[in-house]
Amino acid sequence: MNVFIFKPDGIKELMENIITNEKLEKYFKITGEALEQVKKNIAPKKIAEAKEIIDMVENYFSDAKYFEKQGKIVLAFGALNYAHGWLDAGARLKIFTVKDSRLFTVDNK
Repeated sequence: MNVFIFKPDGIKELMENIITNEKLEKYFKITGEALEQVKKNIAPKKIAEAKEIIDMVENYFSDAKYFEKQGKIVLAFGALNYAHGWLDAGARLKIFTVKDSRLFTVDNK
């Protein structure tokens, strides 16, 4: 059996490490927004690659919704992270011409 001892300031640290429904919804929103942005910003010579990435993102996003409905929020959060990872990879490889550093790991220059 694990025993946890909390310091008065330990509650904040604990809450930062818990996946809440609010946190999950925040990441659904961010990933959904990023997905819509990449669909509108495909590099002209990268259409086939973009389609493959978008398909993977949509599959993981759908999986995340399914897991959420099942009450499996850790799995939902994991699926969202995979989805967003695909989006970031496409952005970094310039398959998508995006500059929003709030949604992607890119320079916003």
